[in-house]
Amino acid sequence: MTTQTTPFPMQLVRLLEGHKVYLQTHNFPDPDAISSAFGLQKFLEYYGIQSRICYVGSIDRFNTRKMMEAFDIEIFSYDEIDDMKEEDYIVNVDCQKPNANTTDLPGNEVACVDHHPIFVETKEYRYQDITITGACASIVTNYYKTMNIPIDCKVATALAYGIKMDTDDLIRGVKQLDVDMIAYLYQYADWNLLSSMYNSTIEFHDLSAYGAAIENIEVFDDVGFSYIPFECPNSLVAIISDFILSLDVVDVSVVYSVNAAGIKFSVRSEKYGVDAGKLVRKALEGYGSGGGHAAMAGGFVGNDMLSRFGAVYQDKIKELFMAALKS
Repeated sequence: MTTQTTPFPMQLVRLLEGHKVYLQTHNFPDPDAISSAFGLQKFLEYYGIQSRICYVGSIDRFNTRKMMEAFDIEIFSYDEIDDMKEEDYIVNVDCQKPNANTTDLPGNEVACVDHHPIFVETKEYRYQDITITGACASIVTNYYKTMNIPIDCKVATALAYGIKMDTDDLIRGVKQLDVDMIAYLYQYADWNLLSSMYNSTIEFHDLSAYGAAIENIEVFDDVGFSYIPFECPNSLVAIISDFILSLDVVDVSVVYSVNAAGIKFSVRSEKYGVDAGKLVRKALEGYGSGGGHAAMAGGFVGNDMLSRFGAVYQDKIKELFMAALKS
């Protein structure tokens, strides 16, 4: 006699049935986070479960706002939500609690769908799908494939965009699942629409941040440090970190921006044996928080800790990261 088990994605469906559901991305969501939440929202909708996508912070990149318009994605800042209750269910998408980039909202975090490594003990979720992949969108795409359910063209295109953006067109942190899911989406996505998403992705006022980063770059061995001495969107800091990494003398990039709340870091690595997530976490230990993938990671130090960096915080930051690299 064969024992039948509930397919993994259906366990999430069963958990959420009969509840008011929110899909919460990490703060300041990027294309992968938004496409993953959008794909999961439509997956749940197929089974009769309605949900709202929410986030904390802002959507501060032109290409992210552009994808929301192109794919008809409705997403709400928590500031726009006034009826979330403690008994409402939250699914963390492309994030985990208690990481620093995931704000604790009033609802009950019962589930997590994420692709980041676990650096701190996570909340005890009732459903947890944490699979190390290049993009969270690959995990969500696999739900459609596993359950063999229809996937709308815009959903497929959004998920393909999320995968391509978070893996830098399948060359950064990519896993077999990412490749398989792009192949799966090929027959359903609008590739002309996807190609159009790559046009006009830099806004004119972004150039000042590039200029500051270029002016302030320093390279020690193969580590490139640069800072932007003014408020800069988190996602732009990440893009500039990729830009610094593209220099032929840089294998590890550390880029940071000063904002109203503190200093935001973006770290990239293409050096064998240097895990960007572990590096930023170790360098900022005792000062702030950090984590991410082997190839890309982020960190933050709040204003309350900046006094420990001294008058010239750039020197202290270089010292912390170089020491972390050598230890």
